Amino acid sequence: MTRPLLLGCIADDFTGATDLANNLVRAGMQVVQTIGVPRAPVDSVDAVVVALKSRTIPAAEAVAQSLAALQWLQAQGCSQFYFKVCSTFDSTPQGNIGPVAEALLQALGADFCCVTPAFPENARTVYKGHLFVGDVLLSESGMRQHPLTPMTDANLVRVMQAQSRGRVGLIEHAVVRAGAGPLRARIAQLRGEGVRFGIVDAVADADLLALGEALRDAPLVVAGSGVAIALPRNHGLAPRPEAAALPPAGGLRAIVSGSCSQATQAQVADFIAAGGAARAIDPLQLADDREGVVREALDWAAGELGHGAVLVYSTDRPESVRAVQERLGVQQAGALVEDALASIAKGLVQRGVRQLVVAGGETSGAVVQALGVAQMRIGRQIDPGVPWCHAAAPACDAQLHLALKSGNFGSADFFRKAFALLA
Repeated sequence: MTRPLLLGCIADDFTGATDLANNLVRAGMQVVQTIGVPRAPVDSVDAVVVALKSRTIPAAEAVAQSLAALQWLQAQGCSQFYFKVCSTFDSTPQGNIGPVAEALLQALGADFCCVTPAFPENARTVYKGHLFVGDVLLSESGMRQHPLTPMTDANLVRVMQAQSRGRVGLIEHAVVRAGAGPLRARIAQLRGEGVRFGIVDAVADADLLALGEALRDAPLVVAGSGVAIALPRNHGLAPRPEAAALPPAGGLRAIVSGSCSQATQAQVADFIAAGGAARAIDPLQLADDREGVVREALDWAAGELGHGAVLVYSTDRPESVRAVQERLGVQQAGALVEDALASIAKGLVQRGVRQLVVAGGETSGAVVQALGVAQMRIGRQIDPGVPWCHAAAPACDAQLHLALKSGNFGSADFFRKAFALLA
């Protein structure tokens, strides 16, 4: 690396990592996202986002992986760090946001950090410490039925306190709206009171810009991707086209979807309604004959790829997902689907797919690992939080464009819009 990193980021899942990297690129930073902790320095860039698959693993493992990422980033000369969590604060009373954040603070010798998942452009806002998804509280959104991390409390102070040893306080919107100076004063007050985490209200981009200025010298930020729009300007950077430049796209097109979120259900329905070629994967059939289901899906795709983009999906309604989980178990059902979709994605790339959209954080993690992807260059945004990326896939001896979409992100026509943008 020819220069020290301006910002070192640790993300708790792969789509969340691209979400963060996307906002940094839009604000003017050149960014590389790595899959796991790198073994060597990355070519000269402004920021590196280390993508982990640590959101739902045991807390001790999440802490160990995150500390390893921190150590590598520190070795690259970085002095400010960003722990990226989901914009819907996906977690349980056991973690993993609190345990990881506390471990990072301790390793940095720091005693306080601000916490906010706010991303107003993607309809995630925080007011009076409560997280809203669109016009409803988090606890009234589709996230209350999430199969792994059901979010039934919108009060982030309570949620964070349940999984943290240190005290959690609130930085209310009136303070944020007043600007960076009052924000710094409130932070100093909370630190003086022995508070370790401050949940920050934010309902508009102006709030995030003020927070970013106040955090200029903060060693650690714990947030969704929203605060990322404010940090590049602390280094004199502004939006610039070259930050998002990728090689030209070509090859066949495909979508692999494992997310069962409401947004992804709408995207699958839109793609099918528009006449797209689609094939559903039944988890119960996978349990009986995984290899046969994968083979049949790839044989079907081979006959469709020449006519346009194809979609292979396990996306389904919550009640259907619960029925499968009751029969197979939550963890086994999830792992079975992720593994099968990753094998299908690898087979599609081996058959000439060079433009690949993956929907769902867990699915994205499984797919990039199956492809052997080590790092990705971040390109143009498709929808808020989702950019096109370019990566080598050594498991298939291929170079390809990838879009890793968080389940909750994207408009209904996202799948069709993604390929139109790349063209």
